Amino acid sequence: MRARLEATGYLVDDGLAIACFLALKLHRPVFCEGDPGVGKTALAAALAEALDAPLIRLQCHEGIDASQALYDWDFPRQLLHLRAAEASGITDAERLEGELYDRRFLIARPLLRALQTQPCVLLVDEIDRADDEFEAFLLELLSEFSVTIPELGTLRAEVPPVVVLTSNRTREVHDALKRRCLYHWFGHPDFARELAIVRRRLPGVSARLAEQVTALVQALRAQDLLKPPGVAETIDWAQALDALGASEVDADLAMATLGSALKYREDTERARGLDLAAVLAARGT
Repeated sequence: MRARLEATGYLVDDGLAIACFLALKLHRPVFCEGDPGVGKTALAAALAEALDAPLIRLQCHEGIDASQALYDWDFPRQLLHLRAAEASGITDAERLEGELYDRRFLIARPLLRALQTQPCVLLVDEIDRADDEFEAFLLELLSEFSVTIPELGTLRAEVPPVVVLTSNRTREVHDALKRRCLYHWFGHPDFARELAIVRRRLPGVSARLAEQVTALVQALRAQDLLKPPGVAETIDWAQALDALGASEVDADLAMATLGSALKYREDTERARGLDLAAVLAARGT
């Protein structure tokens, strides 16, 4: 599993590789928690590529409900069908009702598509943004990998999808959901691993530039920031500097391009108090 994930360009440690392996063997979701930009969502994409399976994504948000996540009926098409039937003189109410709730009028949302697609990887992104009611609904669905549609009956996945749930920990997810998952905390990587990730994702960027940007991000994370930059920001910063034609970076250029890594005015102000030249000098020449 580790080799297959790394072949996609996604570097994993032993704990995450084992969690992904067990998710396949035991048909249990992987619950990924950590700060934004540390690779939680990218794991699902890497798994889909490694398994040669489609990725189905459900983006959670405040107020999301079952009709947005599971299924809904295509009311405009049902109405057109009803009018066409009436124009044809069909008055059998039971027949019309049966036709209106046929599967051709069913709109499959991400969760239902995942149950009907074998194999696939289901990404439930930012579950911490959904409310408690949706979390309870999701818990029931992931326990059985089936859903009952009153008009059609019970639909069950022949092969359960590989499920990845992510949380930025804006709120605590209930223990009942976590207990049914394989948990993995995504922390910020150390210098060597982060540099390896940048080199793997951006092979065209000079080794010197990749090393300097990684060192700068590591130094920034040591500050008291509102939103420390994640690995995604490290990659973005190195990519931005490379687009400017830089093969290495100095303090002035780093300060001018801080917007690639820091997204809050307060964090930018704190970064101005950091001696970026000293950080770069510490990496040598």
